[in-house]
Amino acid sequence: MRICSLLPSATEIIYALGLGDSMVGVTHECDYPPEAKEVPVVVHSRIDHLRAASSAIDQSVRDHVKAHQSIYSVDLPRLRNAKPDLILTQQLCDVCAIGYDDVVAAAASLPGRPRVLSLTPNTLTDVLDDIARIGNIAGKAKEADSLIGRLRREIESIHTRTAASRIRPRVACLEWLDPIYSAGHWLPEMVSLAGGTDELATAGSPSRRIPWTRVREFEPEVMVLMPCGFDVQRTMEELDLVRRLPGWHELPAVREGRLFAVNGHAYFNRPGPRLVQGLQILAQIIHPEIFPWTSDPGRARMLNS
Repeated sequence: MRICSLLPSATEIIYALGLGDSMVGVTHECDYPPEAKEVPVVVHSRIDHLRAASSAIDQSVRDHVKAHQSIYSVDLPRLRNAKPDLILTQQLCDVCAIGYDDVVAAAASLPGRPRVLSLTPNTLTDVLDDIARIGNIAGKAKEADSLIGRLRREIESIHTRTAASRIRPRVACLEWLDPIYSAGHWLPEMVSLAGGTDELATAGSPSRRIPWTRVREFEPEVMVLMPCGFDVQRTMEELDLVRRLPGWHELPAVREGRLFAVNGHAYFNRPGPRLVQGLQILAQIIHPEIFPWTSDPGRARMLNS
C-alpha cells in the first residue's frame, strides 16, 4: 500500500504502526519521526509560520478564511507522481491542516482514485480510535491493538495516581498568545486526567479565542503556554506578549512560580501517540508532589515571571 499523510499526527501513527516504508507523501510539517522528513512533501503552507509574529499569523489566517481561501496548497504534480492508494486527511480544523474538500478534489484528479480517510479526533478516545481505523485499513490491526493497549495503560496509570489526590489546581492552557486562545479538543481532558481543573475550555470542543479578563477571573494556579505549532524556544520568545497584559503579575500561577512553556508542536497540538507523553508532562507540572520532574528542556521548561 502506498500512503500519503496530509497530517503530522497521522504520519506519526503510520510510523508507530511500522508502515514507514509505505509512505510516499507528507506535508511540510511532518517532522516526526526524523525519517518522515525524507518523504516527498506534497502540501505546503501559504503562511510564514517560522518568522512571522503571532498577531500577523493570526491575521493572515483570518484573511484567508474570510476570503474562503485555504492556507495550504497541494503540489498536484508531486501528488500524482506519488500514486497513493490511501490519503489520510482531516475535517477537524482548516487552520491546522489542509481542508477535507481540497483533499477530495485533489484525489478525484488522480488516476485510480485513491481512498481518502478523514480523521476527526476531538478526545483522547477518538485519537485511539483513529489508530485502530488506520491499522485496520493498512493491514496492521494487531500492531494497532498493541499500541492502543500500551497508551491506555499509561493513561490509566497517571489517572489512577492523580485521582487519589484531593488537590485539583486551576490550570490555564493557552494555545495562542496574541490573541489569547484557550486549548480545546483533547486538552481539557488531559488536564483532568493529570489532576487539574480547566474552566477556560470545554472538553471535546475546539480551541477558542477568549478575553484576557476571563483568564484573570479564573485565577489559574498553574499556567501552561503551548502555542500551536511552536516548540519551547519559540514559545519563550513569545513570553513578552503575555507579560505586558494587565494583571499578569497578580495571577496566582505567576506569583507562585508555576508558569511553564511546553513543546506544543510535539506533545499537545497533534492528535497522535505523543499526546500520552504530553499527559506525562502535564502530570509533572500539575502534581510535582506525585510525579518527579523528568522532562528535558526541549519538552517543558519552568519560566521566570
